[in-house]
Amino acid sequence: MSAFTWNARPEPVSVDLKKSAVVVVDMQNAFASKQGMLDLAGVDISGAPRVVESIRSILDEARPAGIPVAYLQMGYQPDLSDSGGPSAPNWHKELGIRMMNRRPELKGKLVTVGTWDFDIVDELKPQPGDLVVVKTRYSGFANTSLDAELRSRGIRYLFFTGIATNVCVESTLRDAFFLDYWPMLITDATMAAGQPALHDATVENVENFFGWTVLKAEFIERVRLGRGTAAAT
Repeated sequence: MSAFTWNARPEPVSVDLKKSAVVVVDMQNAFASKQGMLDLAGVDISGAPRVVESIRSILDEARPAGIPVAYLQMGYQPDLSDSGGPSAPNWHKELGIRMMNRRPELKGKLVTVGTWDFDIVDELKPQPGDLVVVKTRYSGFANTSLDAELRSRGIRYLFFTGIATNVCVESTLRDAFFLDYWPMLITDATMAAGQPALHDATVENVENFFGWTVLKAEFIERVRLGRGTAAAT
């Protein structure tokens, strides 16, 4: 038996682990490391080590249970040819592009493919068999293969982790809802870019309109329960 009722908010929900995947959103040096893009922009990233550790413990349970892991990685080509250019709103609102355009010394160094800033943090490096999708917009579904990759694996339930709760995590989660996936936000494995109230606002949005929220402990407990049930059959 792989389907269990989870202690989610705003109400319990049945989740089939055989049709589930963990989505790791933008756990890159840009967002989680000192001297990365968010840090250089003056955003408080003191909560990042907690998020890294939470995600590591989640992946340590997911992989042995056969639950796929999908990494999203924000990154542009050095010439920014995939950014949309000045005629696109992305050029004017995406933080990395704005910083590189305003500070010439940062050009080609922030969220740019092949750089340290682009790399996934050392503690969470993708493993063989993990899915890695590079994106150039906040949502992991925008102009990427993510939807096709998930559907080819029979995935219906997505557990979201990563940084930032209020930007790329929420953007991808909303698109998942629109595409008829069941979105589950693991609230203590995410962190906002900005004030904690922004994280809380996303949690409220998800619970009221776009999905469900759970804690890391609930995820680990249910995955272990599923593994135990499978071993007994």
